[in-house]
Amino acid sequence: MALPERYKKMGFTKTRQVKNSTKSGKKKMVVVKDGDKYKLIHFGDSTMGHNYSKEARKSFKARHASNIKKGPTSAAYWANKVLWAGASGSKKTPPKSQKHVKGIKRS
Repeated sequence: MALPERYKKMGFTKTRQVKNSTKSGKKKMVVVKDGDKYKLIHFGDSTMGHNYSKEARKSFKARHASNIKKGPTSAAYWANKVLWAGASGSKKTPPKSQKHVKGIKRS
């Protein structure tokens, strides 16, 4: 079964391809195949600055462990894989406006 036309219009050429989200309030989106159906998943809160320190990563993974285990049809799975993946994930530093950042001293 080929990728539905509505996802092709969004710029997807295959499943599990991560793109910037078209939904306000979300950072990324991905299309996954769930059985015979295709599902569009939006993930990552665009209003939140991210702290990619080891402490923050460990905390995120612990807090969302049950949702991450649900697999590719879960937004937490994709946030973990794309935004919180460690060395292969995002290299962004938190914005200066973020007041509290674990592992980084702000003056």
